[in-house]
Amino acid sequence: MTNTMSYLALGDSYTIGEAVEQAESFPFQLAEILCAKGKQVDSPKVIAKTGWTTDELRHAIQQEQITETFDLVTLLIGVNNQYRGYSQELYRKEFAELLETAIAFAGGDKDAVYVVAIPDWGVTEFAKQSGRDLKTISNEIDAFNEINKQETRLREVAYVDITDISRQAIKKQALIAGDGLHPSAKMYTEWAKLIAEQVVLNE
Repeated sequence: MTNTMSYLALGDSYTIGEAVEQAESFPFQLAEILCAKGKQVDSPKVIAKTGWTTDELRHAIQQEQITETFDLVTLLIGVNNQYRGYSQELYRKEFAELLETAIAFAGGDKDAVYVVAIPDWGVTEFAKQSGRDLKTISNEIDAFNEINKQETRLREVAYVDITDISRQAIKKQALIAGDGLHPSAKMYTEWAKLIAEQVVLNE
């Protein structure tokens, strides 16, 4: 293998791997899995921060002033829009803009872009202690995911649905990190495996 894949990961706490080591976050695990499959993958460039909404991610991307393109781009964003009670209409608009930006970062190659669904934090201990209705959280996550799925498929980009995996945490505590909210390294491994499968299929 002579060519090395460059990788850009865009998102929020779920992309940086809040509450786990960087190497345990899904972008870094994805790179490791792909390397094990015989691909050379650069250390991921990550533009993500805990708490970011679509607008905050968009703003951060603008500040980065990136000029290069990437062989692989992942986008996972929206949970904080839901958490803060932002409108679904605004999410659709800003998510669509971010997806177009992600495609541009891939040099226009839609096959190099992977949208990752929003996990359901409604099954976590944090959610139980939040005083919010857990069913409402799950329903709103589904609604936001339906929006990002529609916009993704409209642009013929790969969609990786990890929401069902996240909901397994209601019975498998090992899938949640020590903070009682974010995924554990074990859950991120499952996400990375799913994305890797799609990457290999798209070749």
